[in-house]
Amino acid sequence: MARAAGRARTARYARAPGPAGAARVAGCARAAGLTRAAGVATARAPIENFGQVPEVVGGSFREPASSGTPGREPPNPAPPSIAPARRRGRGAVSNRSGRFEASSREAFDDGWESLADEPAITTEVKEEPARHIITTNQSPDIGFSRSINPYRGCEHGCIYCYARPSHCYLGHSAGLDFESRLYAKTGAAELLRAELARPGYVPEPIVLGTNTDPYQPIERRFGITRRVLEVFEETGHPVAIVSKSALVLRDKVILARLAERGLVRVALSITTLDRRLARKMEPRAATPARRLAALSELSTAGIPTTVLVAPVIPALNDHEIEAILEAAKEAGAGAAGMIVIRLPQEVRALFHEWLLEAFPDRARRVISLIRSMRGGADYESAWHTRQRGRGPYAAQLWARFERARRRLGLTDDALALRSDLFRPPGRDESQRRDRPPNRDGPPECDGPTGRDRRPRRADGAAQLELFE
Repeated sequence: MARAAGRARTARYARAPGPAGAARVAGCARAAGLTRAAGVATARAPIENFGQVPEVVGGSFREPASSGTPGREPPNPAPPSIAPARRRGRGAVSNRSGRFEASSREAFDDGWESLADEPAITTEVKEEPARHIITTNQSPDIGFSRSINPYRGCEHGCIYCYARPSHCYLGHSAGLDFESRLYAKTGAAELLRAELARPGYVPEPIVLGTNTDPYQPIERRFGITRRVLEVFEETGHPVAIVSKSALVLRDKVILARLAERGLVRVALSITTLDRRLARKMEPRAATPARRLAALSELSTAGIPTTVLVAPVIPALNDHEIEAILEAAKEAGAGAAGMIVIRLPQEVRALFHEWLLEAFPDRARRVISLIRSMRGGADYESAWHTRQRGRGPYAAQLWARFERARRRLGLTDDALALRSDLFRPPGRDESQRRDRPPNRDGPPECDGPTGRDRRPRRADGAAQLELFE
């Protein structure tokens, strides 16, 4: 019976035309002994159709029309979600194949209830022998050009994470694979030391955590971020950190020593103050209360801190902008930044699936407001708008943020970090470039600390703006 059903399903999809003649092929196979569930293999949809997210209509998804062909079957319908028991503590509800795969696969129940035998999804970590560690960019949207990500994938499982599509380059899914199939760059500290020692290297602030969180749970096991910070301290190199984990407090002593020399800033992302909402959106990240406590403890230790209200999601957490800034100010944050939600590539479909399951009553409203900030689309990748959005609703969000930021005395997330203290690894103490503090320096220097606050780039201090 299962094989017959599989043949019928195959024929139905084979007759469905596609823009490039692509056909969906479904099969149902039973292994010897009838011990394993069947799967469905699907030809990849044309790139212009991939990631098209169905609209929410009447509490269910409806695939948009494609290539002006009305009434035809969608080329790549959304796969069914994975059973909640299997993905407990995860953000994504499915594990759809990435855009680079020649075919996609989905599990379906063929009547033998084999899906019930599938084990719970567990985290797997592989060590990655990376060839280099410092990543550069030329984006005009962010105020830094160098970054380091000690890990690929992130166990926090934030459903809105814009970094999810990067996992598809590894042949994995941007869904549950991104949260459970992780890679650790165990040689990061040694690579960093070698790259900083290259002749002609010019120091600029390096940001940790621009793609995935450097303090995600597996950092407790591998300690890569801590070893990288030790290299920065040894060489006097400026560094900034973006995280949503309270594990950053483990390295408070190192960070305090860096802060004394004007070499560090820590930014913590707080998306909501509602613990239940945070658990749904960021299932394995620190609770909002723990992040605020971390802000307070870091600030008390003299470490410059920033709060990131990111991402702002209409009709979910946009009403909390002022409350988050007020709580962060009370905790000791000195600066603030904000980003509106971004849904690039595979994140669009994943976010829609999650939204319909977690908030079916307001899904249509959320999607409508997001599209109002993106010219009717789910996402725009254009410079200067991808992180800010556009239109009346986006303008209102930013006006509220700026008004609250100024009222609370929070800066615009810019801090000059010193780069004049840098010395390449292995240099003799007599060759150190750092100078004694300028206690009687000009007004632009910060008195006793000698911290130059002029916004410069390659030489001297460098202005840094942090974004999630």
